[in-house]
Amino acid sequence: MPRAWAVAQHAPHEGPGLLTGVLADAGVEARVHRLDLDDRLPDSEALGAVVVMGGAMGVHDDDAWLEAEREWLAHAVRSEVPVLAICLGAQQLAASLGAPVSTGPAPEIGTGSVELSDLGRADPLLGPEGETLSVVHWHGDTFDLPPGAIHLASSDRYANQAFRFGQLAYGLQFHLEVDDAMAAVWAPELPPDVRIDGPALRAVQQVGRRVLGRFVDLVLARER
Repeated sequence: MPRAWAVAQHAPHEGPGLLTGVLADAGVEARVHRLDLDDRLPDSEALGAVVVMGGAMGVHDDDAWLEAEREWLAHAVRSEVPVLAICLGAQQLAASLGAPVSTGPAPEIGTGSVELSDLGRADPLLGPEGETLSVVHWHGDTFDLPPGAIHLASSDRYANQAFRFGQLAYGLQFHLEVDDAMAAVWAPELPPDVRIDGPALRAVQQVGRRVLGRFVDLVLARER
């Protein structure tokens, strides 16, 4: 039986989305911890992996649980627990590994793509997708690469869109987990000229299921 995973969720509308079904199909139990509702994070060493979702808050906000989450992530990485960190989660992971997080040049919102670096195309998680990935963007902050991290992807506006630290700690600035329910909740909050739906969203979901499935496979392969 695979070890349970922990999902750190920061806001009602930023849950695990497509990852829920991917984990269920693999027979992996996932426990969601709502940090915005004062849930406590579990001991990461007992977990199969940790997943950190997005949120509208920023790394430099004064919520005490943001600092506690960064300490939790740093401990998970030191203990070689696999990590998947998305959007705010990626910024938190970068900060936990000693990298600066700052305001980006302009918000990047909507469906779009990222381009994989040479190392990204060789990466076991992202590389099988080819040179580019269809993704959902919704962020205004960015991060420097942590010392020792491998740069995996960029976009026209943001040079650092994905990185890997060690074997299985991934920071993804973009979203691949957006299911239909999440997209519907996000819709009223989008700028008037931005939509996340239709064929563009379907393309992201296809990529998301493959990438999330590979992450699960990589984690489970370590447990065998």
